[in-house]
Amino acid sequence: MLIKQSVVDVLMFLFEEFMGDSNEPIDGRSDIQVRLEEVGFQHQEIDQAFSWLEDLATLREGSNHVSANTSSIRIFSDVEKSILNKECLGFLIFLEQSKILTPVTRELVLDRIVALEHPLDMEQLKWIVMIVLHTHPGEENAFAWMESLVFNEITDYIQ
Repeated sequence: MLIKQSVVDVLMFLFEEFMGDSNEPIDGRSDIQVRLEEVGFQHQEIDQAFSWLEDLATLREGSNHVSANTSSIRIFSDVEKSILNKECLGFLIFLEQSKILTPVTRELVLDRIVALEHPLDMEQLKWIVMIVLHTHPGEENAFAWMESLVFNEITDYIQ
């Protein structure tokens, strides 16, 4: 079985197999790495995905972010705009306006997106948001909402 090679694909596979609602036991990184290699992922993408997740955990644990004023507006950087198309940027704004993302989780999502260093499509963006929310304490309701957006293909937002 050959799977398209990208760090996002590895992250999506990890989430579906090990981080989501699956009851499959995790015996450690080396066992997971072997499983990923068995299904066709390359060692480099696997290492990058694990580093990405470790950096997310570090950011989450060390986050002492002050919430932005509710009337403030987030201006996206040139780097963010080069990675996310207008549809994806509009979707992020929709998620924040819908209270699925807070200013803190929005910034975690944007940090993790920029860390990937390549353009994302809408599906990949949804998965990144879902992974960030899943790993962020207190965001269970937002995660459930996001999960329904990913798996039920709800697209009723401003583009």
